[in-house]
Amino acid sequence: MKKGMRMKTSQYPVLLGLVALVLAGACNSTKYLAEDEKLYDKGNVIIHKDSIPAERKQAFEEQLQGLLTPKPNKKLLGVRFKLGFWNMGGGPDTTTGFVKRWLKKQGEEPVLLSDVNREYNENLLRNRLENLGFFNAYVTSDTSIHGKLAEVNYNAFPGNIYRIAKVDFEVDPNKQLGRDILSTKDSSLLKLGSNYNLDVILNERDRIDNDLKNKGYYYFSPDNILVEVDSTKGGDKVDMYVTIKPETAEKAKSPQKIGNIFIYPNYEQTSEGFRTARPRSSQLFRDNYYIIDPENTYRKPVLAKHIFFHKGDTYNRHDHNMTISHLVNLNAFKFVKNNFVDSPDSTNTMDVYYYLTPMQRKSIRFEVLAKTAAVYNGTEANVNWTLRNAFKGFETLTLSVFGGYETQTGGNVNLNSSYLRYGAEVGVVWPRLLSPYKWAPSRRFIPKTYSKIGYEFLNRRNAYTLNSLTLNYGYNWKESEQKQHDLAALEIIYVQPRNITDAYRAQMDTVPTLRHIVDPQFSFGPNYNFTFTNSMEAHRTNTYYVKAGMNTSGNVLGLIQGANASDGNFKQLFGTTYAQFIKAEVDFRHYLKLSANSQLASRIMVGTSYSYGNSLSLPYLKQYFSGGPNGLRAYRARAVGPGTAVPENVGQDNFFADQTGDYKLELNTEYRSQISGIFHWAAFVDAGNIWLQRADESKPGGTLTKDFYKELAVGGGLGLRVDLDFLIIRTDLAIPFRVPYRETGDRWVFKYIDIRDRDWRRNNLVFNLAIGYPF
Repeated sequence: MKKGMRMKTSQYPVLLGLVALVLAGACNSTKYLAEDEKLYDKGNVIIHKDSIPAERKQAFEEQLQGLLTPKPNKKLLGVRFKLGFWNMGGGPDTTTGFVKRWLKKQGEEPVLLSDVNREYNENLLRNRLENLGFFNAYVTSDTSIHGKLAEVNYNAFPGNIYRIAKVDFEVDPNKQLGRDILSTKDSSLLKLGSNYNLDVILNERDRIDNDLKNKGYYYFSPDNILVEVDSTKGGDKVDMYVTIKPETAEKAKSPQKIGNIFIYPNYEQTSEGFRTARPRSSQLFRDNYYIIDPENTYRKPVLAKHIFFHKGDTYNRHDHNMTISHLVNLNAFKFVKNNFVDSPDSTNTMDVYYYLTPMQRKSIRFEVLAKTAAVYNGTEANVNWTLRNAFKGFETLTLSVFGGYETQTGGNVNLNSSYLRYGAEVGVVWPRLLSPYKWAPSRRFIPKTYSKIGYEFLNRRNAYTLNSLTLNYGYNWKESEQKQHDLAALEIIYVQPRNITDAYRAQMDTVPTLRHIVDPQFSFGPNYNFTFTNSMEAHRTNTYYVKAGMNTSGNVLGLIQGANASDGNFKQLFGTTYAQFIKAEVDFRHYLKLSANSQLASRIMVGTSYSYGNSLSLPYLKQYFSGGPNGLRAYRARAVGPGTAVPENVGQDNFFADQTGDYKLELNTEYRSQISGIFHWAAFVDAGNIWLQRADESKPGGTLTKDFYKELAVGGGLGLRVDLDFLIIRTDLAIPFRVPYRETGDRWVFKYIDIRDRDWRRNNLVFNLAIGYPF
């Protein structure tokens, strides 16, 4: 992953040459057309109805245009770049070489006017208008020729829209099915006065079916519902009659009960398919379940807890889906199948079979990562071993071992840029809450208890070594699809420095920030995070992500011991001074969908803390920093602030002092849009800074004041993203707009921008290569 990489000027000719070739091929887009062929440029839909407001009419026209086939050749900024690739590859020539074949594969053939079936599109548009309630609509079309380019114009005449005058549910109230349908009548999607809409009718059938499924009607289907529409009453009105089709099977009209429940937790599918016969040697567990597990691979009480059906229950879709969801999320089964079979013992009763194919119990994964930045490179290796169902209760035991190094390869960098690190972590996750107190979050999701302990050794060449030990024990649970909680009941972090070199000691005597990095760190206490997001709801125009958290350390013990760092009265635990603080932060993100392929993403991140008693500031690992590929992208990581303080120890033969603080404010906004296929681009602006809780004479201007907004660093730039669905590769090129440590009237630096100047580019142009979006 590249961070802080400088773009070299030698890259520009190659890039410009590639762009020129594509433009040349795209501008001559009709190069290979025969004399009588026309390139299909676009299809236009014009709605002829004055009563529709202009904005709605435009949106309606765009929606209808999206139905037209075929689609014209793709354009980028008005250029048919994919057709350009095809032309550069020789067009229809099939005797091309490797390079031309590759270019043709990236491109697309010209879409011709002769490929357009106007009659088909007219019928398509008319049907769509009728489905939206314009029953007397008709569509005509004509062709417009401009040299070798052609457009097709479709003139749509919708007529008057038909609205719902009456909705009758014609079902028998004397039968249970009729009563169950009528009981949900008030939730109908068919509203008086609304326009006729086929999509709404289909959704209404699905709504009725879903309600019936939750009342036991397993065999019922939306296709069993008939919505008859009478449009003959005049006045552009329709009457609707909801009824059950007479051919509906009797079994579909009756609620089903749950009979015997069979669970095969070690199932392997054979060529004969799933078993349906009752096993001969199974025993009934808790009067509800036949668990066929002769080797006792899983503890029966734990497995039964995730089955929400009980013998004698009325079937309902909620418990059906929740059982499947739990079994899948136990992280123990590769395949989860279930089957409902009519019971031979009683009518309207179904036996339930669960076929669970286990994952491989032990697995190992090996990863090698390469990292590169402007003047130093490195690699990291990770080995992850997983043991599933570790204690027969679906527990997951993991062991991770990692190691990596980074070394200087040239350039004017700081002495502490090279390091060697290695370590290990052991963790256990239980799919339930292990607590002396009985509390039950939502049954819909599986709550988890986690415990992990990790060790890391970090050797900063020529500077120092750090030994770190971490311990976590806590709970993670979801309240709903949108809300998640993470409570670490206990988090312990212990960091002990070793082997501080004489050269580093000499510089940390004059740069206190360097000393703070190698201070022993010991914090312990609970922390809590709450996350809310509705970003998975793709139909929304506005979506949000909010993460709020609080972290504490040493509060009760510090108060008991009477610690007072301001007077030099530091208290210790196990021979080490511990941290005492309260820290809170909020990360708020908003996503505004501008179109199907573009959005505006914005973020506000606020972090605050209060160190007292045994601490004067947050420990180094808990402090805030700004800059880097996921924050202020025009600045290198940990290089901004605090406040208006000038970065310390920058230059060759110095140890770089990370700029950290006790408060943080960051604001980001980014316009994202699709270019074509997997390629996207972005334009962004970032602003932010960090500040100190207490004044530090080595960092004048570093404390938080009422004028904090005047001390924000600002930068912006452009980015390219490659979206591979499973992975997003992101590049950002940014420059600073505002530098907080300059003189008050000279902090905006637009007037100093000189892209032609090599020194300016080297000092201000920042290129980041990263994985995933920054927010």
